[in-house]
Amino acid sequence: MLLGLSLFYVGAVLILNGLWMLGRISDREISIINLFTGGLTLLVSLKLAFGEGADHTSIRGAALSLLFSFTYLWVAFNRLTGADGRGLGWFSLFVAITAVPVAIDTLSTASTALDWWQGLSWAAWSLLWLLFFLMLALHKPIVRFTAGMAIGQGILTGWLPGYLLLTGVLG
Repeated sequence: MLLGLSLFYVGAVLILNGLWMLGRISDREISIINLFTGGLTLLVSLKLAFGEGADHTSIRGAALSLLFSFTYLWVAFNRLTGADGRGLGWFSLFVAITAVPVAIDTLSTASTALDWWQGLSWAAWSLLWLLFFLMLALHKPIVRFTAGMAIGQGILTGWLPGYLLLTGVLG
């Protein structure tokens, strides 16, 4: 159920960040959803890492979830302070590279539709974080494309599967 909770708000923040990149939401206002989602996924990660029954699998899940938490908290920090985002861009490269073997490992052992979805989602997230690197660290003019990718991934890798997990349709 924690996966559904996290994904639901990851979907929201990706969709809203995409709209923000398109100029539909102000810099200061976008901080709210990034702080909330970053804080929520941080709490979920702490539960997974240090909660009762924590084991290798839950700690791995926490480590990977923290990639999302830190990204959203950094976006909020940048918007609140006016930072240019280059540091976040380089962090995004680290995350994009990290997500590749996660996608490969997940897909190589996939046996259910949810496993396949998770592996493909990690591949998609790797691409999105790579776009953030290119846009923020290397200043490539790909804002509209990245925004569209964030909105699409927000729907397909976050909001919709999160909602289906929360309602019991998946999982």
